[in-house]
Amino acid sequence: MGYVMDLRKIVGARPLVITGASVLLLDKDNRLLLQLRKDNNCWGLAGGSLEPGETIEEVARRELVEETGLQATNLDFFKVFSGADFYYKYPHGDEVYNVITAYICKEYEGDLVRDPNEVKDLRFFEMERLPPNISPPDQKVINEFRKGVQYV
Repeated sequence: MGYVMDLRKIVGARPLVITGASVLLLDKDNRLLLQLRKDNNCWGLAGGSLEPGETIEEVARRELVEETGLQATNLDFFKVFSGADFYYKYPHGDEVYNVITAYICKEYEGDLVRDPNEVKDLRFFEMERLPPNISPPDQKVINEFRKGVQYV
């Protein structure tokens, strides 16, 4: 997130358009992996912002490893999300309009290892038993995912 932090030094908390990726990772029992985020104390998907020179798929893969310790062996494109519904104001005041490319991952390797700087907890949840406090941008992605049959 170096690029965004560098921009913040110039523009302050004003709204930025942030391009990023998130990963809907499902285990063999079709449970969704969520992380308890330190910044807003909400559960969310693994994901983050594009750094200069990266592809959007590279972002998804990098953030998945950084935040969860898991490495995707296959990512399937799900959908791009953007617009006014993806405005978010962080608890510390920074504002963003997210452009999120979401991927589905059912094939991965490694062991769960949380990033101690960003993640309080990592847990798999059954789709019918997701926690109530899901990070607002991720909630919209998850809701759209649940409309489909991808996880059945």
